Amino acid sequence: MEQSVDADAALIYNYHSMRMALKPADAIFTLCSLDIRVAERAAQLFHDGYGEYIIFSGNVGALSAGRFAESEAEAFAAVARQLGVPADKIVVEPRATNTGENVRFTHALLRERGLAPKSFVLVQKPYMERRTYATFVKQWPDPATEFSVTSPQMGWEEYPDADNPRELVTSIMVGDLVRIRDYPAKGFQIPQSIPAEVWAAAKRLIAAGCVQDKHLP
Repeated sequence: MEQSVDADAALIYNYHSMRMALKPADAIFTLCSLDIRVAERAAQLFHDGYGEYIIFSGNVGALSAGRFAESEAEAFAAVARQLGVPADKIVVEPRATNTGENVRFTHALLRERGLAPKSFVLVQKPYMERRTYATFVKQWPDPATEFSVTSPQMGWEEYPDADNPRELVTSIMVGDLVRIRDYPAKGFQIPQSIPAEVWAAAKRLIAAGCVQDKHLP
């Protein structure tokens, strides 16, 4: 039973991780969370020349409450500075509590600062790449903007850790899969195809009690 659950989780994880080819963009846009490895990936991309500056967006979420002494965005920015990213190359948006707000609040902040990037590398957790990409393509106000998405380069077997336990990640991943199915009709995301085997894996995980109701839309 445990082996089959893990196989289903790996199938969904691999679906969410888009493995897009990256090219340099105007900015690196980092969606913050409890997983500090995302900040480390953003800093690496900056040093490798994939963006002129880094945006960190995120307030405090249910999973990060009590973990940081400040907002997720401020905590991630501190990691980036520790890794050698100059402070004047960092933009912090500390209010957003969901992906739609990441879009709206950051777009407004950039306009206030006279910044108008035409391309982004989005940085997110591996299992939230697809929903992040679909949301930004749909909701970013400037339709000509180009997006690619990436995450810490980890397969399913190596991704879970003490802060991101396997059971929690599995539950969140299935909830996000349901959102990928349902949110285009609500105008939140662009539509994306879900392979039959991926949806079947999600149904098995729900039936096995591996998904918490609070992670479903």
